[in-house]
Amino acid sequence: MFVKKIGIDLGTANTLVYVPKKGVIVNEPSVVAISLTDNRVLAVGNEAKEMIGKTPDTIVASRPLRDGVIADYKVTQAMLSYFISKAEGKFRIFRPEVMISVPAGITSTERRAVIEAAIQSGAKAAYLVKEPVLAAIGAGIPINSPVGNMIVDIGGGTSEVAIISLGGIVAWSSVRVAGDKIDRAIADYIKKKYNLAIGERTSEEVKIQIGSAVPNPERGNMEVKGRDLIEGLPKTIEITNKEVVEAIGGELREIIKAIKAVLQETPPELSADIMNRGMVLSGGGALLNKIDELVTKATGVPCYVADEPLLCVVKGTGIALENLEVYKRSIMSKK
Repeated sequence: MFVKKIGIDLGTANTLVYVPKKGVIVNEPSVVAISLTDNRVLAVGNEAKEMIGKTPDTIVASRPLRDGVIADYKVTQAMLSYFISKAEGKFRIFRPEVMISVPAGITSTERRAVIEAAIQSGAKAAYLVKEPVLAAIGAGIPINSPVGNMIVDIGGGTSEVAIISLGGIVAWSSVRVAGDKIDRAIADYIKKKYNLAIGERTSEEVKIQIGSAVPNPERGNMEVKGRDLIEGLPKTIEITNKEVVEAIGGELREIIKAIKAVLQETPPELSADIMNRGMVLSGGGALLNKIDELVTKATGVPCYVADEPLLCVVKGTGIALENLEVYKRSIMSKK
């Protein structure tokens, strides 16, 4: 089986790769570990994430994408090459066509950088599609119909809100507040309240284990280990669900503000559709406990979490690749 088409959800936190007829074949963190002595890529994905916060001076484990866009071009290229060759397997006869998701607010310079990185990584052509459109396709929303559909995609670096009708985006907002900022808010809260420094992996675990958008006593408490900032020694504290809700409240308010801004811009006819159909939540952030409840309460619009919210964007690339003619209006640029 020679791979001719590949769909890539190039995320700030995770990169997923979809091959038509095979489904999602790669789901790994967007992390690259580099040796500073000879500028060599040591590890990509899962292996590199294990190294975050644990490397010696000669090795740097970093994320080449920040807020959904390329922050380090060379490292992004190395990462794309790794994922494309992983998708193709041992036999590389044809250069594949690649479809990549990009934030709705991407600039032309950032768009060029993604296309160049894909071509340099071995792609024959690169199609770019805006993330909310792909998330909507992957969530099973009929985007080409003359009906207003609202999607809220909360990723690692950006939260994208869009109203889609007739295959295009009618109103949108993109805020650089998402999973990463929520993790950071938890770490900052623990630092301020308990004088305890914790790493990003620990704060992510706290969010997953006991975090929720509204207080939920069922989520319980959790022991957190870190470094005492006063004595400099290891220390363990216990944190409650109520404290996590308090810690992440500011970030969630920013996301709700973006949702409200889009609803205010929506033409009246489409507003009626959205009240009837509700909005769909996708992306890793949609997995936060009771986030749909919080959004419904804040906006008055029914809100649902998509099936497999983490996979919506990458599934959307797969469906769009298999039906390029149907979705050609939604595809931005090709090279």
